[in-house]
Amino acid sequence: MAVPRKKTSPMKRGQRRSHDALKAPAYVEDKDSGERRRPHHIDLKSGKYRGRQILPPASDE
Repeated sequence: MAVPRKKTSPMKRGQRRSHDALKAPAYVEDKDSGERRRPHHIDLKSGKYRGRQILPPASDE
């Protein structure tokens, strides 16, 4: 079994953990509808993705 030769210093431990923090999800404003949506996701209100109609538009009820 592998055993570390020296104790990991707090600086090295912090450098390793620096990428573990949770980040807030990014949102962009849609060019067509003006709604906020996630990047690289379909706009659920209009049903479009990159200018192409993918889903039928959502009905406002």
